[in-house]
Amino acid sequence: MFSLILYEPEIPPNTGNIIRLCANTGVQLHLVEPLGFELDEPRLKRAGLDYREFASVATYESLDVCLAALAKPRVFAMSTRAGTRYDAPEFRRGDAFLFGPETRGLPQTVLESVPPEQRLRLPMKENSRSLNLSNAAAVLVYEAWRQLGFDGGN
Repeated sequence: MFSLILYEPEIPPNTGNIIRLCANTGVQLHLVEPLGFELDEPRLKRAGLDYREFASVATYESLDVCLAALAKPRVFAMSTRAGTRYDAPEFRRGDAFLFGPETRGLPQTVLESVPPEQRLRLPMKENSRSLNLSNAAAVLVYEAWRQLGFDGGN
């Protein structure tokens, strides 16, 4: 349905929570190295519980390799520096959602490689920094899935 790409994720419980999100929504998870943890790390397993076997997770040595493996999908990048609200685009099957590392977000060069209308932000109160990575991912995934009528869900 969709792909969720974590660019250099740093915090194991966030990725574990996202594995659980992907398992429950049918979204494929793609991790771009370097990772700030090992995939068998206990904190990752604890957050993902036993959902790892129900999620499609792949790891790539670079973002370019990841995007090539996905046949160059339409990419939406989430950033607090973006101008387009997350619910503005009309999402379609095959879209990819790109998130940056928890402590620094996507590098400017990566963000600028995405068209401005595909750089998304979540509305927040003024002077707020950001949401937790797994929460932001869940908001975007569920909005995209909602637009498809929660196809395949119950």
